Amino acid sequence: MDFISVIVLAVALAMDCFAVSMACGTQSARYKVWPFVWLAFSMGLFQALMPVIGWFLGEQCLSWIGAFDHWVAFGLLLFLGLKMCYDALRPEETSDKDFRLTLPKILLMGIATSIDALAVGVSFAMIEMSIWMPVVVIGMVSYLFSMAGSAVGYRFGKLKWLNARLVGGLMLIAIGVKILVTHLC
Repeated sequence: MDFISVIVLAVALAMDCFAVSMACGTQSARYKVWPFVWLAFSMGLFQALMPVIGWFLGEQCLSWIGAFDHWVAFGLLLFLGLKMCYDALRPEETSDKDFRLTLPKILLMGIATSIDALAVGVSFAMIEMSIWMPVVVIGMVSYLFSMAGSAVGYRFGKLKWLNARLVGGLMLIAIGVKILVTHLC
């Protein structure tokens, strides 16, 4: 696989990172850089780590992994999205609270957005391709897309006429449904 193909693959894998980070950015009353740096780091790390794991699992586990990976991603994103929607629809005195990116949320979102990358690693093993250069590119692109997504989401969330928390939660649910439908069809 040439370098351009690796970049295209990295961008495709990073689109979920961008969308999830954008959803998180819409939730923030103030743009605090460090939580989004940690979110982007988590997404980049897991996007890079999952292909390595997939590469080591190899061809014999592909059918087993492919049987449930989309369900795990869907479940995690559905849970996080429903929690955001619930928080958005609670009475005013509690919904004014700023959205917090806690370590469990950061890790769950990193894992949920990177499960597809596991299958990419398996495909690298099947074509006997070296994993190390693509993994670095995938991790870096995912990090950059995540940082960009959080900044875009924060700006989008500042629109006064919009319930950004609800939109962010619905975006996470939509990403989960997209992953599920893509794998089932």
